Amino acid sequence: MNVLVTGGAGFIGGHISEHLAGSGHDVTVIDNFEPYYDLGIKEHNVEAAREAAADAGGSYELVRESITDATLVDDLVANSDVIYHQAAQAGVRKSVDEPAKVNSYNVDGTVNVLDAARKHDVDRVVVASSSSVYGKPDYLPYDEAHPTTPVSPYGVSKLATEQYARVYSEIYGLPTVSLRYFTVYGPRMRPNMAMTNFVSRCLHGEPPVIYGTGEQTRDFTYVEDVRRVNEQLLTDDSADGEILNIGSTDNIDIQTLAEVVRDEIDPSLEIVYDDPREGDAEHTHADVSKAAALLGYEPTFDIREGVEQFIEWYRANEDWYDSLVRRS
Repeated sequence: MNVLVTGGAGFIGGHISEHLAGSGHDVTVIDNFEPYYDLGIKEHNVEAAREAAADAGGSYELVRESITDATLVDDLVANSDVIYHQAAQAGVRKSVDEPAKVNSYNVDGTVNVLDAARKHDVDRVVVASSSSVYGKPDYLPYDEAHPTTPVSPYGVSKLATEQYARVYSEIYGLPTVSLRYFTVYGPRMRPNMAMTNFVSRCLHGEPPVIYGTGEQTRDFTYVEDVRRVNEQLLTDDSADGEILNIGSTDNIDIQTLAEVVRDEIDPSLEIVYDDPREGDAEHTHADVSKAAALLGYEPTFDIREGVEQFIEWYRANEDWYDSLVRRS
């Protein structure tokens, strides 16, 4: 099958691309290599996918361009059966600084992808959304019926992304599924995330830094669970037209997360605190019953197991990954 992965050199897109290429599919990735963090991590994602394709007899092509180029997107979509739309300007804090840029990538770029997919009658577009669409909770855990009142330009842009996908499904009959990810983590994750920073600092004998009180809670989702449900949608039409939460059902406060990481690496370290960061949600917690009903989705990693796995992977790849994290 011919698969297009937008943002396919990034964290989640990289895992999707690697596994699909390793399953013998013909994978094309478009990624503009936005220097939001050290691009060496993206280069490793690309290399992993290329190796997987070579081992499986599939193909892998990288296009270093932006989804804001409508003509190029149309050309790539014309040769695709399924699209995984993972491309976005990530980062809540980045969006506070540059909201127009975030809108250009996340909203205008999405319309380019969806319009080309409609024109060329692709089998399905799987869209990456985010728990950031919810904003302040009226109740927890969030189900998909919870009001969407995002508190950052990033959250607004992801809400627009998934709503455009829904409208293209309803008006044009384009099969789309939008997945609201809840704080995805795991091997090759972005360096500017709390878990990466906690692990890096502790491995260097430095105290983990919490921004705010540490009472904030997050539903951390292991990347393998996210990759698995995305790949299922390559052929499964059970959720076409739907918006689904993809989380772990197991949330944890940031204070406890810092303690879990610290205790796994160096229990003697103290935890330090800094000012909270603007635009961050206070709490996230996913109700995944809809994804379970439609797709049989069931997360396989709880947070403590996932942290242990990530630390183990970090240590095994410290020679290249740690230097990139420390530079970012």
